[in-house]
Amino acid sequence: MFQYISYLLILIVFLVALLDVIPLIFDWFSRVRIGRYKDFQKWNECVTQKSIKWLSKTPKIKVTDNTRLVIIDRLKGNYTKSSIQHWQEGTLILGLMENYKISKDDKIKKAILQYMNVKFNSDGQWRESPTHVDSAILAYAIMKIDFIDTDKYKQALEYVWNMIQEHIGKDGTVKYRKSMDEYRYVDTIGFICPFLIAFGVRYKEEKCIDLAVKQIQEFNKYGMLNKYFIPCHAYHIKSKVPLGLYGWGRGLGWYAIGLIDSWNELPNNNKYKAILRTNVISFTSSAIAFQQGNGSWNWTVSRNESRPDSSVTAVLAWFMINAASIEGLTDKCIASEKLATSYLMSVTRRSGAIDFSQGDTKDIGMYSRLFNILPFTQGFSLRVINKHISSECTLNINHYKEFF
Repeated sequence: MFQYISYLLILIVFLVALLDVIPLIFDWFSRVRIGRYKDFQKWNECVTQKSIKWLSKTPKIKVTDNTRLVIIDRLKGNYTKSSIQHWQEGTLILGLMENYKISKDDKIKKAILQYMNVKFNSDGQWRESPTHVDSAILAYAIMKIDFIDTDKYKQALEYVWNMIQEHIGKDGTVKYRKSMDEYRYVDTIGFICPFLIAFGVRYKEEKCIDLAVKQIQEFNKYGMLNKYFIPCHAYHIKSKVPLGLYGWGRGLGWYAIGLIDSWNELPNNNKYKAILRTNVISFTSSAIAFQQGNGSWNWTVSRNESRPDSSVTAVLAWFMINAASIEGLTDKCIASEKLATSYLMSVTRRSGAIDFSQGDTKDIGMYSRLFNILPFTQGFSLRVINKHISSECTLNINHYKEFF
């Protein structure tokens, strides 16, 4: 009897160890021959196919950084979470739509329509109503789908607008979570501002536009390092004390998304266009100053010793290629984007998945030590790749012809 119990314990220990080892082996195998793409179009196709696959089954991202005894996290339900999926899915759609503008690929159209059928009922309303402001970036992505009747989903979009209003705090800006009343996160700028501008312009809701610009400008006052114009993670609305790390890479990414997409969505005659343009110019110089020689931005952009982060690199590449349309920024923005895009190609797995993005943030000042795949990065890389292709026609082609 004792012998059988011993065998059982050995088997349990083996299985527990196996749960720890299998992900490591999978990552090692997935990285064999990483970054071997030489043909830009082939790279685009592989990144696109992986994005299509992930849209129907978005990989869950680990919540913890534990790589040992992960069975404990699994049993507690702390290993992964589904609540982060809206912003992952939204960015995949944004990337796929950037590709669709050029390719008119039926596979992309089919995948997005299937996704819409899963998320929305026949009346265009959410099947499962979102509760966090993260979902606004998904609502923004839906507004960018040009082969659906967006007005059919107006009620769903209005739901997101109303939900955002429920998160407005006493200072007139939007909370990251209702339970976090005293803090304003840089993440929220990326989540809500592009949607608010696009919704406000389309449906003539000036309050939406005013709120988006206020969210950005208030963060400019209290959450930016003055000399370098880079954001901290958050600030306290009463004391105005900045919190977390100045120069957190993903934080630069969230700010960049909110700023550049909001600026893009505003009509040229809008009163806020010039204000945001000034912010774009300031942030461009700051971001380029921290770009590494290999084209990446590190997870802590101000430390050359820290690891490169593909997620911030993809987002800032998107920022640069859009900021390049501003006179005086074109040359340096295109040079920056070219370097960043080259880096992203160098960390793309054989499968088309772009690797080495920082994992899920735990709290203010508590950042992940894991770097792996992230659908968010995949979506923004796809936006950059296809914007890059279209920019060869819309911008001076001489800036691009020596790239590949």
